[in-house]
Amino acid sequence: MSSSDVKTITVIGSGLIGRSWAMVFVSGGYSVKIYDNQPGQAAKAITEIRKQLQELEEAHMLRGELTATQQLALLSCYDDLAQALEGAFFVQECVFEQLDVKQSVFQDIECLVGKDVILSSSTSCLVPSNVFSKVQNRSRCLVSHPVNPPYYLKLVELVPHPETAASVMDTTHFLMTKVDQVPVRLKKEIDGFALNRVQAAITAESWRLVQDGIISVKDIDLVMSEGLGMRYAFLGPMETMHLNAPAGLEDYMKRYGEGIRRILTSFGPVPDLSSGEGAKSIVNEMCELIPSDPQHLLARIERRDQLLMGLAKLKKEH
Repeated sequence: MSSSDVKTITVIGSGLIGRSWAMVFVSGGYSVKIYDNQPGQAAKAITEIRKQLQELEEAHMLRGELTATQQLALLSCYDDLAQALEGAFFVQECVFEQLDVKQSVFQDIECLVGKDVILSSSTSCLVPSNVFSKVQNRSRCLVSHPVNPPYYLKLVELVPHPETAASVMDTTHFLMTKVDQVPVRLKKEIDGFALNRVQAAITAESWRLVQDGIISVKDIDLVMSEGLGMRYAFLGPMETMHLNAPAGLEDYMKRYGEGIRRILTSFGPVPDLSSGEGAKSIVNEMCELIPSDPQHLLARIERRDQLLMGLAKLKKEH
């Protein structure tokens, strides 16, 4: 493939998510231009990516068919937005999770790209109708929400703006599949998208169970990591129910539906996660297990990523 055949993607923002997206896109053979409005930051990002790609290659966990050197050759950095956007067919924004900042960035981008360039945001909690409210042509806009860390957790939620064209969703779905991510389509926007809504439900009930003195922080985490999470690494909740009754999902709901409804109606109010004695007690219990200083947290994050790398390898083999 000649360099003229390589399609270009621009990544806006060179923080953790921006670097992760850049690594994912180059693994699929795309040319990636990284832009950051802080001079020198995009160049620093490439230095960090070089280190990560080399480590991944040594661990035999580098994604894609290209070597680390070949992938690095597809990366370039820019402090000038117009230069960074030149030639791109897809733009992935990864700036601060702040609405006015994202709105302003997309206003600037729209002035510098053709009408067919797809504008995608990495936001994890802002709905597309707000993020793209100041864009003129909203039919080419959507959210592509990754899961942290995106290099190991391949899910991407594709969330349309009410005006997003079907072809834009299709093109983005094809792109994400081509770079070996796992895209899921939301049919319309909703606060928290799908992943964070499911996560919030788990968080709330886990918090309530600890706060009400039913179980410890350590043990509620084991309920997930050694119980539900083991299954959910390969099966979703719908398939889990389908396989847990002799005659499938309908049979499952006949057997257990009333019990599930009874449990759901017994749930307490949404807990206060950020203040009060209950919250303080839970935080203290967590920090006894893993102190919240940078040294301890970084060590656990590194361990998490190593475990996710191993799980990703296992899933690929199956």
